[in-house]
Amino acid sequence: MAQLVYNKDGRLLFTKDMKREYTLLMPQMLPVTFTMMKKVFELYGYKIEMLTTTHRGIVETGLKYVHNDTCYPALLVIGQLLEAIKSGQYDKHKIGLLISQTGGGCRASNYIHLLRKALDKAGMPFIPVVSVNLSGLERNPGFGLPIPVIRRLAAGMIYGDLIIWLSNQCKPYETEPGSSDRLTAQWTDRLIELFDRGKGLRKKEMRGYMDAIAADFAKIELSGERNKPRVGVVGEIYVKYAPLGNNGLEQFLLDEGCEPVVPGLTDFMIFKINNRSVDVDLYHGSRLKKLVAGVFQRYIEGLQRGMIEAVKTQPSFRPMGTFSDLQRLIRGYLGYGNKMGEGWLLTSEMLELIHTGTRNIVCTQPFGCLPNHVVGKGMIRRLKDDYPDSNIVAIDYDPGATRINQENRIKLMIANAERSVAP
Repeated sequence: MAQLVYNKDGRLLFTKDMKREYTLLMPQMLPVTFTMMKKVFELYGYKIEMLTTTHRGIVETGLKYVHNDTCYPALLVIGQLLEAIKSGQYDKHKIGLLISQTGGGCRASNYIHLLRKALDKAGMPFIPVVSVNLSGLERNPGFGLPIPVIRRLAAGMIYGDLIIWLSNQCKPYETEPGSSDRLTAQWTDRLIELFDRGKGLRKKEMRGYMDAIAADFAKIELSGERNKPRVGVVGEIYVKYAPLGNNGLEQFLLDEGCEPVVPGLTDFMIFKINNRSVDVDLYHGSRLKKLVAGVFQRYIEGLQRGMIEAVKTQPSFRPMGTFSDLQRLIRGYLGYGNKMGEGWLLTSEMLELIHTGTRNIVCTQPFGCLPNHVVGKGMIRRLKDDYPDSNIVAIDYDPGATRINQENRIKLMIANAERSVAP
């Protein structure tokens, strides 16, 4: 059994022995993308179990171990991890917890400390918590993000965004139910196999595989009329994507006869990298940091352009926009220094949806995320003034909110969308 090792501040470290012996439990946010990220970690010798549970007991567990004024995503993530530990499925002395840490002004920077506090309260301080971050916030001898891992994670993010974007345009219209999901699973497995052989990572290679992905999705047989109401989904990153956080919002929209339009993770990652450069411009600081951030941003933007061009090879699909498009659209609304939570990006995503013909929008707002209420709900009146035919509804997600009330408000928005296109 691995020996417990602590640093000088008393933090339990994840050691090399633990890497060989322990299973890391990882919360899920984006099902397709996180499946690829899980498999990337497994390629480098980690044992990963991705949690996909969505039952109400997770909320109750979160409320038991986290203060009720903590933001809703933190409550859910910590509740899901604690629920898994207490389920009896895992040896408590052979598991660790894997959780991302932003390092910015978001409360997500404190999730990891809240999780350790919850473990102490539950009498399990011997379970290590591993921080996944690019800010150097915490280091563990048994876990790291070397360049090859980061490269594969970046490629997985791009491929994941592409697959989800194409699948969402097919799924509402497929004549054979499940065909989009099957193709998604096939490509996910194939890409991981390529990663294992060091393939599909260079830009030219990626472009070839992305063209093939677009071509395969274009072969899915769809119904003749593709006129269902398109509904965009924006908001705080966790409740925007995670079925646990938004009560299965994408599936609900599909069941209601809509086509969900969900901006990808790539823009958010470029936004977080770009913030490093903006900090130097506004508040001064290390020019070297700005240079490094600029190089990384240009690399991801280059991959994003390849993804967009791949979508354009199939005229039946609408392409996504670039990060530069989002920066252009937000001018006159919010400054680039507005970056807490999703910052100006959230408002800009609503503007992009409106400008590209998706005027029906669900803005997901979790309890405890004040910055996102400001740039989400707080900007809706301005957007409606500038775009009177926009149809935007802000939905609150918190421990006391009932799913039926959330869905009823979304149904009213959909009814308004259908009336606006009625002959």
